[in-house]
Amino acid sequence: MTPLRHPLALAIALTLPSTVVMAAEVPPLELGYSVVSASALASSVQEMTTPAEVLEGDQLVLRRGATLGETLEGLPGVRAASFGAGASRPVIRGLDGGRVKVLSDGVDVLDASTASQDHAVGVEPLLAERIEVLKGPATLLYGGGAIGGVVNVIDKRVPTYVPENGVEGELELRANSVANEGAGLFGLTAGSGNLAVRVEGVKRQADDYEIPGAAGEPRSNKQAGSYNDTDSYSLGGSFIGSRGYLGLAYSRQENRYGLLAHEHVDCHQDAALWHCGEHGHDEEEHEDEEEHHDEGGAVPYISLQQDRWDLRGELSEPLPGFELARLRVGHSDYRHAEIEGGEKAAVFESRASEARLELTHRPLLGWHGVLGGQTTQRDFARFTAEHPMPQTLTRNHALFLLEEYRAGAWRYELGARHEWQDIDADSGAPDSDHAGTSLSAGAVWTFAPEYSLGLSLSRAQRLPSAEELYAFGPHAASRTIEQGNPELEEETSHNVELTLRKFAGATTFTLSAFHNQVDDFIYAADLGLDTESDFRVVEYRQADAVLTGVEGEVRHQFTDSFAASLFGDSVRGRLKDGGDLPRIPADRLGVRLEQRFTSSLDGQLEFYRVQRQDELADFETETAGYNMLGAGLSYHGSLSQTDYQLYLKADNLLDAEARQHTSLIKDEVLLPGRNFTVGMRVNF
Repeated sequence: MTPLRHPLALAIALTLPSTVVMAAEVPPLELGYSVVSASALASSVQEMTTPAEVLEGDQLVLRRGATLGETLEGLPGVRAASFGAGASRPVIRGLDGGRVKVLSDGVDVLDASTASQDHAVGVEPLLAERIEVLKGPATLLYGGGAIGGVVNVIDKRVPTYVPENGVEGELELRANSVANEGAGLFGLTAGSGNLAVRVEGVKRQADDYEIPGAAGEPRSNKQAGSYNDTDSYSLGGSFIGSRGYLGLAYSRQENRYGLLAHEHVDCHQDAALWHCGEHGHDEEEHEDEEEHHDEGGAVPYISLQQDRWDLRGELSEPLPGFELARLRVGHSDYRHAEIEGGEKAAVFESRASEARLELTHRPLLGWHGVLGGQTTQRDFARFTAEHPMPQTLTRNHALFLLEEYRAGAWRYELGARHEWQDIDADSGAPDSDHAGTSLSAGAVWTFAPEYSLGLSLSRAQRLPSAEELYAFGPHAASRTIEQGNPELEEETSHNVELTLRKFAGATTFTLSAFHNQVDDFIYAADLGLDTESDFRVVEYRQADAVLTGVEGEVRHQFTDSFAASLFGDSVRGRLKDGGDLPRIPADRLGVRLEQRFTSSLDGQLEFYRVQRQDELADFETETAGYNMLGAGLSYHGSLSQTDYQLYLKADNLLDAEARQHTSLIKDEVLLPGRNFTVGMRVNF
């Protein structure tokens, strides 16, 4: 790895405030005991066999962006696969799409974001109460879609308690300079007796964001088509008793955002191949489409709508021998249209439901665990003559078991899951039928009062998705001509991971190394450019692959008011027969300084270096390295019964020209330039 050379990097790394004293003078500290609800056994971050991150409170408020990927980008081992300002999905250890499961309080978000990078994730970060990130295979509880990791977004839409004073809520306003963005949210929970209701909403409007240098011709300091408008709201209610709760919520999310690096082409099929030209498009009727920022409709955009229902419940002592029953049901009606010149070029529809029931049993012969079942049904369609992917109905059912055993300084974990999947396809395409079994074993050894060592071994299987099996034809938004493969089989991951933690004292750290060998890895092989359209031709194939990497963060509390952290990550993804996997993120190394100026005012300064990525798949282009500098201030106060927070954060202070190697459109699109966000949050 090339050492940091930027003078600001050296200044940040070597300059400390004058208040620094010897570490021995600082009383021992201990990390917060954050319980990870996605672990099912209510394990803390320190107890888990694999690394996990929890964002909540002030840390979440300052990190939140307009998309989930942007919000999680700075965590070790986590990157974003962005498609402009409106769509960005998390990438965990080089794996994305259908290998990273995004959950809404334990249930799949049930959107279409795994189908393509230009599809937004059906989660609003501003309404998240906390976000949990499980890194590494988490397939035992959540299926093959979690072969790379899990992101679990916890919200308040279904109340779980009656407010102490009968009512509580929050208001927030924020503005961002780089895109003239304005955003606001409100949330109100009220209740009495055994009933509680919740109403909340978000509105965001953002213009095209500014970039360093120019984008296209004529020269401009804005990334054309990078606007993002969002409206989201939900209404929920619960019955809450002494042994648990049962609640139902309805939510709607509407997004409109530009399609960057996009132009329309005519496409035709010739001998099972697709050829595209750059003149005109098929006319198609559309209704009820509002006008957009791009007067005249010159810039294509996506208009997205998702209606969702959530049923959530928990009951203690449900049956003899069981401590807790946990029910989660979600149903989503999702639709988005890709609009060009005022016409619908493509429409994606997904009607999906998922239900899961978990039962936590009392210790039996020292073993304490969770058993459960899950069922998912997804009706997915892509409409337009230019995109003849058959409509599919996917049914997936699973049973799982996860057990833990504690003995002194040791915690052991065993798990198993079996799932069945069948996909019915129309238009004469062959149906598919797959099954997969996942197994895991792990142990955490607290070998000293402040230290633990975790080892995890897993064998996880992922079943191919409908898009990988049946995708066929051009997808203008991603500038690809896709060729699915109905002969794909399940892929099998064998993962080993070692995690060393120090979780108390002035110095704390988490360091992890992993080796993930995936047999029959499904990937979109780039076959080069179509000469008529400049679209990339991609074909879904299978080959054995290996991903290895390290990640971690070390934090030292120098005084009661000052701390510094060093963080970084590195991952390599290769095919066993030769060649690199596409869109593997480059190495990253950074430093973070935290300063408490007064009891009410906190500050943070963060610098990191992303290295050049020159380990490339076929037809992939190199991405230059860049330096990122950011800062933040947060002030807390109170008036009567109301607490408030004022915050200011700055991103890309060096105005660096940065491109995400994980993005399909990295060669045409820069990340936002220097920008400032100011906000006020009130809790009452």
